[in-house]
Amino acid sequence: MENLRNQTEKMEGEYLSEYAQLSVNSKGRKLQEEECEIRTAYQRDRDRIIHSKSFRALKEKTQVFIVKDDFFRTRLSHTLEVSQIARTIARALRLNEDLVEAVALGHDLGHTCFGHSGEEVLHNITGDFKHNHQSLRVIDILEGDDRGLNLTYEVRDGILNHTGKVSPVTLEGKLVKLIDTITYLCHDIQDSISAGILKETDIPHSFIRILGDTHSKRINTFVKDIIYETSEALQNGKPIEIYQSQQLKEATLNLREFMFKNVYNGEICLREKEKATFIVRTLFDYFSSNPNEMPLEYIKRLSVDDLKRVVTDCIAGATDAYAIRLFQSKFVPSPK
Repeated sequence: MENLRNQTEKMEGEYLSEYAQLSVNSKGRKLQEEECEIRTAYQRDRDRIIHSKSFRALKEKTQVFIVKDDFFRTRLSHTLEVSQIARTIARALRLNEDLVEAVALGHDLGHTCFGHSGEEVLHNITGDFKHNHQSLRVIDILEGDDRGLNLTYEVRDGILNHTGKVSPVTLEGKLVKLIDTITYLCHDIQDSISAGILKETDIPHSFIRILGDTHSKRINTFVKDIIYETSEALQNGKPIEIYQSQQLKEATLNLREFMFKNVYNGEICLREKEKATFIVRTLFDYFSSNPNEMPLEYIKRLSVDDLKRVVTDCIAGATDAYAIRLFQSKFVPSPK
């Protein structure tokens, strides 16, 4: 009897678009493995990501607001929203949903505690820290008891290139890259209003007119535009890319500029950024001078990596709550 993986791969070949990345055509893994009888290569990657400790840690890592209530996004809820929206579009375009899901679920595994504030201070300390590079280090080395997850080339590429100037090689990776930006812009508006940083009336009327007056309408506008524009472009022989209409492309750029000016670089976020920066820098200096006080899993890595690299991994892997507990344990007197 033909195994289930072969059946799925056959269905992909019959149903998916000519522009989709078929599982059977993967460039493979760094370390060769016996194939699963049930799951395709990308389904297997997705499962490995979901079961990783770095994925679980995303639930207590900041998205934007360090001081948040239970309804604000975390890095995990952001990741799930990216996955859901990207999969909706992938299905409409007949792309490989499993590849899209694996890239989306893994794209932020290397994000630090305290969101981009933590990333910025680690970059300032080390001279070279980017969360997408750290994500690749997590899946290649740090996860799986220091054996890595041994993911496929296409998933690794999508994760590495979901941000920055380099574009992923697959259309599925390109889709996740665009949806990551659209998702955080839309949900950060919603969270900013809930936090009292923005009022509905602060959102420029031009955005409301083009995108809609609610979170769901804005997402729906982007989704339909991408599906229509990409379908039309590919049918007309344009380069293999994910497309937006000029109006929506400009709206994305303008919305990003608006959010940076009014939220990300606003007074409240900058005030919390100062606190996060102080905690991260203080912990980095402390563990650099006292490496044997790091968690055991990082102490063990001192035999294969230099001290700065290990301390960076330790801080990057910490959740907001854990970093705060570490800081308190080392620098705040205990009433006991």
